[in-house]
Amino acid sequence: MSSSWSWYIIVLTVVFTIAITWLLLANARKESGKASSSDTGHVWDGDLTELNNPLPRWWFGLFVLTILFTILYLALYPGLGRFKGELGWTSTEQADAELDKTNAKLESLYAQFRDKPLAVLARDPNAVKVGRNVFANNCAACHGTDARGAKGYPNLVDGDWLYGGDPDTILTSVLNGRQGMMPPFAAALPGNGVEEVANYVLSLSGNPHDARLAAEGKAKFETICSACHGVDGKGMQVLGAPNLTDDIWLHGQPSVAMIRDGIVNGRSGVMPAWEPIIGTDRARLAVAWLLSQGEANAESESGPATGGNAP
Repeated sequence: MSSSWSWYIIVLTVVFTIAITWLLLANARKESGKASSSDTGHVWDGDLTELNNPLPRWWFGLFVLTILFTILYLALYPGLGRFKGELGWTSTEQADAELDKTNAKLESLYAQFRDKPLAVLARDPNAVKVGRNVFANNCAACHGTDARGAKGYPNLVDGDWLYGGDPDTILTSVLNGRQGMMPPFAAALPGNGVEEVANYVLSLSGNPHDARLAAEGKAKFETICSACHGVDGKGMQVLGAPNLTDDIWLHGQPSVAMIRDGIVNGRSGVMPAWEPIIGTDRARLAVAWLLSQGEANAESESGPATGGNAP
């Protein structure tokens, strides 16, 4: 705050405080020679007269106390420009102090989990409980409170992972983020090539498709798409290229229209790096909770999982 702006605030505050005090005292006095009740001349309903009487003493006393409180507060706490008050209190220092207390409590909490492997944490009820809260506060906005995702956001408990599902790889994804991109391929598939490849991709996962178009699209897929998805269409985790032979799709139910859109327009997805935001300790606990949910999901579901990753 500049010096001129500080003085502007000081002068304005003092002037208004003095003005309010004068107004209060001026209206509290009874003028000599006048009746105790002063008629303002305003009458309603024939006999309802508005009077201008001095404030009751108890009410006047309350106003005086508020003015005295104002003066005392401005002397002790910041309120007059750059003047910090006799106590030297600032909201920033108090917030920092509260943050330090919170961090100290969290440090003692996270320290008990820090040296344990992720697989062990996934079976620790206390670690899982804390990890659930970390996930809910930071990850649920995209992946849902149950981590089952939504259209465009992967299901994290179905056992299907673009970059690998071992604990350390999942932690790397959380800490460093991921950026996936499939470029548009319409120019490389002239004529009816897009429809043919789309039908072939559907055939890989056993979904309804045009067999004639799929047969035509097989060679095109192996020439253009196999570099990322593999000749068999099972994907490559090193590239983050999804498996096209299962029934797990990120961008909606499998159809020619959905796959055509991916081929023509491409796909892109970004997961931000969370290490700068929540740190390694919180990230490890969130991953531990994910692993526990994945194990529970695998035990409870006998059929194929839905949702997750797709081209």
